[in-house]
Amino acid sequence: MPASKAKEAKLETNENSLDVSVTQTALEDIDACQTDIDTLNEKASEEILSVEQKYNKLRRPHYSKRNEMIQKIPNFWWTAFTNHPQISAILTNEEVDCIQSLTNVDVEEFEDIKSGYKVTFTFKQNPYFTNEKLVKEFHLASSGEPQSKSTEIQWKEGKDLTKGSASETNGRKRKIEPALSFFTWFTNNTDPNADEIAEVIKDDMWPNPLQYYLASEGGASSDHGESDEEDEDDEEDDEQDGSAVVIGDESEEDQEVYVDEKDDDDDPEGEEDEEEDGE
Repeated sequence: MPASKAKEAKLETNENSLDVSVTQTALEDIDACQTDIDTLNEKASEEILSVEQKYNKLRRPHYSKRNEMIQKIPNFWWTAFTNHPQISAILTNEEVDCIQSLTNVDVEEFEDIKSGYKVTFTFKQNPYFTNEKLVKEFHLASSGEPQSKSTEIQWKEGKDLTKGSASETNGRKRKIEPALSFFTWFTNNTDPNADEIAEVIKDDMWPNPLQYYLASEGGASSDHGESDEEDEDDEEDDEQDGSAVVIGDESEEDQEVYVDEKDDDDDPEGEEDEEEDGE
């Protein structure tokens, strides 16, 4: 190999070694920096958790006071639930009737927050079950995986809203499994990690149920307003229609014709013709 080529090959080797060394050093520096960031994130999480715990305690008296005032409004929770888009979507007709007896809802996070929370539904006497309170609780198991448990509902005879109905096909009865509904959600604890309804109640409904109670009033007034506008448009259309209206049976002899008086008033030439004929 000529001396010049050997020298070039040596230089390339040195440059490659330098690039590897620089890259390795940069990767180690990035890793160290990332460790510092992770440490700060962990510290921030601890401080955020501490703040949340503090304000959870401060919020509890206000939640209790709010529940006392809600008791003065008939069907408050029924209205809020049936107005909520996600909750109302799973309510069956029978459940809509059942939750008219729902008098109180309470969501309480455990003191350390991370370990879980519970949702308590309070009912007055109703035709469906004998329980006064139904509680669904979410917590972390010893393994660190989320778990849930719920009160066993004491259904009255023939009133179990979680049972599928039976249908008959070709002379054979088959059981139709119930779709997701409020009470099938309540009694199902198979996958608490993906319990969207519980999260909706805890993070959306519970912080401000008033907005969903009032949603019916806004919706009603809005619909009413649209109806009024449509009525006005219909009246205008009627006024702009032809001046003659035919009333009676289909036979020509029985038909009566009413002429819009406004057309005669608006036709001065017609009046002059009539005066000339009279002369």
